[in-house]
Amino acid sequence: MTTDAIAGAPIARSIAGQVMAGKAGPVSIVVLFIMALWYAGAVYMNAPLQIDQFERQDVAWQAGDLIRETLAQERPILPAPHQILVEMKKTIIDKRITSKRSLVFHSWVTLSSTLLGFLFGLQLGILLAVGIVYLGTLDKRLRTSVISSYFRMLGPPSLAR
Repeated sequence: MTTDAIAGAPIARSIAGQVMAGKAGPVSIVVLFIMALWYAGAVYMNAPLQIDQFERQDVAWQAGDLIRETLAQERPILPAPHQILVEMKKTIIDKRITSKRSLVFHSWVTLSSTLLGFLFGLQLGILLAVGIVYLGTLDKRLRTSVISSYFRMLGPPSLAR
């Protein structure tokens, strides 16, 4: 048997090996890690408040009780992912779009403000560009400001470049 025959033979991979060979597997692992870290952070950040509630109610509790109650708090310091999804469903799907409690309404307010600012900046930029091209005095006055603001945006020069 030659090595050419072996090299041409298909290699049997497990399902996990096939998933990890593509793009979905590694991305899924990272997303699951972030979700686990988020849940752990929610328990860690909400635990002192829950322990205080247990002590005020004089309730004997264990770690499982603490985890369950921290992930079900009414107003947590760091909400768990499932709490955020429930709240998003309430504010996006269940509320009317015209309601001031609707996330869609607030998204429109934010988007309209952003677009209005963009249009003002666009008009000012076009006006300045036309003025610089057609008015020599404006060109002489603004040239140093434009150049200095460009270099200020780049930051201080570095010797490492």
